[in-house]
Amino acid sequence: MTFSILDLTQAFEQHHLSAISGAQRGIERETLRIKPDGNLSTQGHNSALGSALTHQYITTDYSESLLEFITPVSTSIDESLNQLKDIQKFTLNNIDGDYFWPMSMPCMVDNEEQVQLAQYGSSNIGTMKTVYRQGLKNRYGSMMQVIAGIHFNFSFSKEFFNSLQEITDDSSPLQDFISDRYFALIRNYKRHGWLIPYLFGSSPALCPSFLQGKPHQLPFKKAPAGCLYLEHATSLRMSDLGYTSSEQANLKICNNNIDTYVSGVQQAINLPSEQFAHIGVKLNGEYKQLNSNILQIENELYAPIRPKRVAKSGQKPSDALKEGGVEYIEVRAMDVNPFVSTGISKEQMHFLDVFITYCMLKDSPQMSIDKKRVFNSNTDKVVLEGRKPGLTLNDNGIEKTIPEWGAEIFAEMQLIAGLYDKAYATTAYSDVIKDELAKIHDPQLTPSARILDELFTTGKGIVTWSMEYVEQFSKELTEHSYQVFDEKLLQQLAETSLQKQAEIENSDTLSFDDFLEEYFSK
Repeated sequence: MTFSILDLTQAFEQHHLSAISGAQRGIERETLRIKPDGNLSTQGHNSALGSALTHQYITTDYSESLLEFITPVSTSIDESLNQLKDIQKFTLNNIDGDYFWPMSMPCMVDNEEQVQLAQYGSSNIGTMKTVYRQGLKNRYGSMMQVIAGIHFNFSFSKEFFNSLQEITDDSSPLQDFISDRYFALIRNYKRHGWLIPYLFGSSPALCPSFLQGKPHQLPFKKAPAGCLYLEHATSLRMSDLGYTSSEQANLKICNNNIDTYVSGVQQAINLPSEQFAHIGVKLNGEYKQLNSNILQIENELYAPIRPKRVAKSGQKPSDALKEGGVEYIEVRAMDVNPFVSTGISKEQMHFLDVFITYCMLKDSPQMSIDKKRVFNSNTDKVVLEGRKPGLTLNDNGIEKTIPEWGAEIFAEMQLIAGLYDKAYATTAYSDVIKDELAKIHDPQLTPSARILDELFTTGKGIVTWSMEYVEQFSKELTEHSYQVFDEKLLQQLAETSLQKQAEIENSDTLSFDDFLEEYFSK
């Protein structure tokens, strides 16, 4: 039996309202380190921040210059944002005069050799992480390693799934039901995920230094101050300029259930690549990549949304999923919001609550590989020309404009927003749906349009414009009072993480070659 959004929201409101308010969230915010003049910082990860290998909140992503802040799980949006502010304040005070770049696309980079691979110490696992990044550099280039994004982790409460199972009269084992519903969510996200770059894409322009001679087919225009832009683009970060791979384009990874997904990912890890084989794996005693397969490890798989489960030490993500089922989802398609110091706003998090719940409750038919390609194509079109007048997207064979399709989606999301308002005794959810719907009908309200408008109105280049926000946000963080953590605790966490790294390094018994062989043989 198929249940409509109206059926489900009414059932939750009447009998299971408390189940709505138990959602858990976490933020992973990436930010590039820059010098006071707006150029890329070449400092290494400061010891005062702790170990990038073992610190649970402060680490690095692909580059030493690309910091990553990870908030612990929370049921409160305000708490998550305060956690992030606390972590950022501590970090800003301990990076020797560097600042945080507020954009997804990077600052001025004179030479891509300035981009230093992230370092994680001398342990086997630390070395593996750096070699993996060396492989990314050799496969995709260094500049990809300084593009920043926001990852939004979300899980529904057990009470929510118990209620949904009761409402839909489903009698399958609870964890099977949870995994199936999360994969239904993922399929719907792929159908409707074009909304995210349209509403929140914040990278329509870039500093010319990013290209570094890299070939591309994009018809860039040059602004008076020198930056490059696409007139109707929303998120250059999610275009072919970002982290994409033609080798991955032909992978047939299915999102219809957990078994086919895990099987597809594990097959991809073992699928040889003729292109990457030309790089070599270990030459003259030095690793160029972990292996020459299409994916070195599972993390290399690009996906705007992923099913996740916290893995045990040494456990591959797909094995964790196979063993325990889906625990939460990770939305990875978010540009850094350059208008707020945290890179993601409270309003965006309210919207994501509603949109993710819409994807969970909306009927979600099985998806063929061909259908998946169509939906990916919709997102690609929005990324490069989402604000183009008359642009149409393919909704199951029907061409619809963004206002047409968006209005249909928002009509149902308004029902979910009302449910959240009642559960949290607020109007914040309905308010944000109203505000975001206005963007659907007026592209000039989108952040990508706002950025271009400010660049042209002020006549500033992307670096000069961004530095004004750098100064504003640095002042804001300096004046911020610790809310969840405090300086002493964060200092203790840094010291403890360094001790943990030393313990890992001292406990290694295998050579790195043997370690890799054992890791990939599992």
